[in-house]
Amino acid sequence: MHARTRFAALALALGSPLLLTACGGDDDTGTAADIPADAEFNQADVDFASQMIPHHAQALVMVDMADGRDVSPETADLMERIEAAQAPEIEQMTAWLEEWDQPVPDLGDMGGTGSDDMSGMDHGDMDDMDGMSGMMSAEDMADLEAAEGSAFEQMWLSMMIEHHEGAVEMAEVEVAEGEYDEAVALAEEIIEAQEAEIAEMEALLEG
Repeated sequence: MHARTRFAALALALGSPLLLTACGGDDDTGTAADIPADAEFNQADVDFASQMIPHHAQALVMVDMADGRDVSPETADLMERIEAAQAPEIEQMTAWLEEWDQPVPDLGDMGGTGSDDMSGMDHGDMDDMDGMSGMMSAEDMADLEAAEGSAFEQMWLSMMIEHHEGAVEMAEVEVAEGEYDEAVALAEEIIEAQEAEIAEMEALLEG
């Protein structure tokens, strides 16, 4: 898998340390830039991109945790597809926020060590994201990292189902409330893809 290299590049590009003040939704004040009245985007679009970036980033961290572990070919293939889809989407949403002159979530400490080796990630940074739909807590991530053998794969699938369900929920809000056509289209793609992956993961757990 190539999640480690790709995630490190994303983190380097987006800076450090982890900054999530732009990702808390309507409860945050003084962080998001004003949106011009004639803008093609609205606050829902900003919230969607700002929240989905770290949400996707955590999924990449979870994929990276499987590096070197013995997982089934079916799960390994799913992990590759998650990486292939979500890393470019992080870049796409980052570009939107920059174009809109809005704060970009900083992923620099998602890897904890600041290096390509994410095995020593600082899960404490994830406590700030607990309120985001489907996000794993620091304790959840530590438990996953500590899991061994088949227990890791079972835990990974269960957690990723919950993670995907959160992403679908966030994307549904964007479809209902967003105004930026590209963001709404991406949200629709996320719903379709991740609902299919949820069904796939449920089948893997049952098998």
